[in-house]
Amino acid sequence: MLFDTSLAETDPLRQRLRAVIRADETTIARRLIDAATLPADQVDRISEQARALVRGVRSGRVGRGGIDAFMHEYELSSKEGVVLMCLAEAMLRVPDSHTVDRLIEDKIGTAEWESHLGKSDSFFVNASTWGLMLTGRVARLDDTEGRDARAVLGRLIHRAGEPVIRRAVREAMRIMGRQFVMGRTIKEALANAREAEKEGYRHSYDMLGEAARTMEDADRYFRSYADAIKAIGKAGGSRSGAEAPGISVKLSALHPRYEFAQRDRVMTELVPRLAELAMLAKEADIGFTVDAEEADRLDLSLDVIEAVALDERLKGWDGYGLAIQAYQKRCFALIDWLEDLAGRAGRRLCVRLVKGAYWDSEIKWAQERSLDGYPVFTRKVLTDVSYLACAKKLLAAPGAFYPQFATHNAHTVAAILELAGNRTDFEFQRLHGMGEALYAQVVGPEALDRPCRIYAPVGTHEDLLAYLVRRLLENGANSSFVNRIQDEKLPIDAIIADPVAQARGLVSYPNPNIPLPKALYGAARRNSAGLDLTDPLTLAPVAAAMARHAETPWQGQPCVGGVLQEGEARIVHDPADHQRIIGSVVDATPEMAEAALDRAHRAFPGWDATPADARAAILEKAADLYESHLAELCAVCVREAGKTMADAVAEVREAVDFLRYYAHRARLDFAEPEAMPGPTGERDEYWLAGRGVFLCISPWNFPLAIFTGQVSAALAAGNAVLAKPAEQTPLVAARAVELLHEAGIPGDVLHLLPGDGAAIGGVLLPDARVSGVAFTGSVETAHIINRALAARPGAIVPLIAETGGQNAMIVDSTALPEQVVVDLCASAFQSAGQRCSASRVLFVQEDVAERTIAMLKGAMAELAVGDPSELATDVGPVIDREAKDGLDAHIARMEAEAKLIARAPATPAMQAGTFVAPVAFEIDSLDRLTKEVFGPVLHVIRYKADRLDAVMDAINATGFGLTMGLHTRIDTTVEWMRRRAGAGNLYVNRNMIGAVVGVQPFGGEGLSGTGPKAGGPRYLPRFACERVISINTTAAGGNASLMSMGDDLPG
Repeated sequence: MLFDTSLAETDPLRQRLRAVIRADETTIARRLIDAATLPADQVDRISEQARALVRGVRSGRVGRGGIDAFMHEYELSSKEGVVLMCLAEAMLRVPDSHTVDRLIEDKIGTAEWESHLGKSDSFFVNASTWGLMLTGRVARLDDTEGRDARAVLGRLIHRAGEPVIRRAVREAMRIMGRQFVMGRTIKEALANAREAEKEGYRHSYDMLGEAARTMEDADRYFRSYADAIKAIGKAGGSRSGAEAPGISVKLSALHPRYEFAQRDRVMTELVPRLAELAMLAKEADIGFTVDAEEADRLDLSLDVIEAVALDERLKGWDGYGLAIQAYQKRCFALIDWLEDLAGRAGRRLCVRLVKGAYWDSEIKWAQERSLDGYPVFTRKVLTDVSYLACAKKLLAAPGAFYPQFATHNAHTVAAILELAGNRTDFEFQRLHGMGEALYAQVVGPEALDRPCRIYAPVGTHEDLLAYLVRRLLENGANSSFVNRIQDEKLPIDAIIADPVAQARGLVSYPNPNIPLPKALYGAARRNSAGLDLTDPLTLAPVAAAMARHAETPWQGQPCVGGVLQEGEARIVHDPADHQRIIGSVVDATPEMAEAALDRAHRAFPGWDATPADARAAILEKAADLYESHLAELCAVCVREAGKTMADAVAEVREAVDFLRYYAHRARLDFAEPEAMPGPTGERDEYWLAGRGVFLCISPWNFPLAIFTGQVSAALAAGNAVLAKPAEQTPLVAARAVELLHEAGIPGDVLHLLPGDGAAIGGVLLPDARVSGVAFTGSVETAHIINRALAARPGAIVPLIAETGGQNAMIVDSTALPEQVVVDLCASAFQSAGQRCSASRVLFVQEDVAERTIAMLKGAMAELAVGDPSELATDVGPVIDREAKDGLDAHIARMEAEAKLIARAPATPAMQAGTFVAPVAFEIDSLDRLTKEVFGPVLHVIRYKADRLDAVMDAINATGFGLTMGLHTRIDTTVEWMRRRAGAGNLYVNRNMIGAVVGVQPFGGEGLSGTGPKAGGPRYLPRFACERVISINTTAAGGNASLMSMGDDLPG
């Protein structure tokens, strides 16, 4: 199952590299501190050299490029800095004036640009500030009272109209862009580079653009790289070897599925592309560097880089290389593997050592996936130590490496100069537009005469976006050397402090402000354990265990009073392959249901009297059992529910989170009575108690998570439970109940009743002993349950229902199309669209519709539909024939009434089960959809920029209110959605699925559910009765406590 487990078996150096992906930070830090430690005399020389470099920067920066000073003035701690980052990220690609004006008003008009004017001695900073200040004044024409100059200027520019404002802001953003981009085309960049080359600089050109989302993107990037290589080679003239110019390439730009799950495709499709580009670079005699990307792609990238390095056609050429990131814990070990690769390839590798540009993302991704640690250091100083240790190691292997040290840090430059001595077989690197004053003291015969290569981005301003954001985040942060060197108030010694000495002085190597992913929620609740689906070492044992479990048929039986019930079994088939029998289940009879209710009713008082802490401890033990049975639970979710591995892991994690979160809430809400305020001589207390017997009816689309969530909530609140799983997925529910019983839930408190919903519901719903119902499923079934409960005499009991949604995502023209398409494909097609939260409709602003739809079409062509037990599968089957027939009928109607945008490619595997390939249609109105379409079908509607309120009116008019998504860079639009959307869960600039327990409580309103939200702080009380006691403590005579109070009035 999953993948070729032989990939986990590799050479010792690679094994060691994999073993330290997220190694203990303290252990790695101590090792690197030792490796980076230098003799005292060298440390002193480095400090003196660094001190001289900083003095030179501070005295020589006037009149130079200015972007360093700009980033210091507009640091990320200032509102204006954040505004600039947002504007730069969105401004230059918004095509319509209506949205541009809203963006300017949203960002520019609220910032205080005047406070920055004249604060810097850089002409660039002051020119940019002046333009932004003027624009800010125009954008705030209502704020002119009492300030005559502003009023006059405002009226003057206002008469020129809004186009002037747009032009001013665009120009300010272009000024920023030009500081970071060498040229719009490779021809222009090569021409612009000549002046710096005269000073002694070399260049490595980077064709701007982010990861390819479609094969068309990848083809375009490939042609761009190939054309650039030829042009660079031609411009290089007689320069060769280390002195020749070079190019940097991103593997993610060359293939739309550059990820471990698609390794087979990467090795057969991407490797030949990279090799072809490398051959062109060899023929042109220029440098060729594979850029570093996210940590979870490193292992795969090494396979690709190794395959090309060993290509016989590249023998005798030393221009091939890669970038490595010092902030990764495995960077030091990576150098050992690269040295071995250089030996096997018979060539010297160019290795660019960088600190790393994705630090904040790496931290977030590890937390979201709840991995066992971070792949990067949590303190900047440890990255600096790692950089020095890695630099020493690279310089120590001159036969294997031509080191390239990318840094803007004066101490790092001084350290490299000291370590290298008189050697010249290395180079520095800096970003175009940055570090000019620092390297003016390094490059050229009048300085230190050491080589430096400029990393030179090439592309239009529209292509600059993500690159610029990374640079601003990297170098605009207050802790950045680029920022701090500009601050005259900071003493030089503080700026050039030795990171090794600083690290030795740390009390704790891990940053105490960044908890490990498992401790994300504090001491009260442990985060569910995740699984790294990109790490062969982690995956191999899980895959083997899943295969073993899948070989043995699962059995499911009703469990009444802790005793499994016998009966006629029905076969359960795999929805991905109807020929595959995965087990059998005995359905509960009405008599079994009656017996279970009787026992649960009798067991309730004892369970309700069990202390909340004891109930919570049992749920936490169950959570631990779920985690220890991860492989088995994933296997049954894959086989029975047709879930992909990623979805199966998420399913188990959500179930674990429910158990721990509700245990935590039980201790908070149910442990002790709450004392209420009142008059003296009286004790008033409020507490929660269980209601009785809860019937929990769970769906097939989350057969473990929602099943466990309902059951654990009812149990935590002190109720006995009758658990009724969906007919399609009884086996995973049976295994869950076994684990809950093993954890300590009494058999008479929790009963399992698989089988026909109508038959079991017909017995239980009319019975007054059922004190409440928790249900997740269709609106129609919820109405049936509601009517059945309303029709019975006696107490009115709660129905907690979560139903479906006609969920829409709105995309305006400020949104980044690449991000939109990734989030949209996940929201609409992950889990084969069988999520209540899934996006059914995309409203896209007409100004960007063509580009967005084209990219969506290309991304859908890359989706892999097939057996969910294969890691490479993106979309598995729909649950059964009934579901497939309903979806097929709707698709047939859409083919007649709507415009087909795209359909994911069909595969042979689809013939074996109930598959529906993801499909997207363009429709004219939301009225075309009369009900929720529960599957991988997306409907796209264009809207005009000034019709956003009408879009929201249409969505709200459906009556559903579960989830809604929005992609925008305009904060006021976000606030608009918050005010106007009638939906329970709103998602901005991200996908719309995967609500996290205790973080994003989940549930809708209107036709989408009754509330309260599952996984939220108000959920458990709905399973409980509220009670109050008021005791007159003076009834026995007098109020002794009042009489004994001291008199603190002055005598």
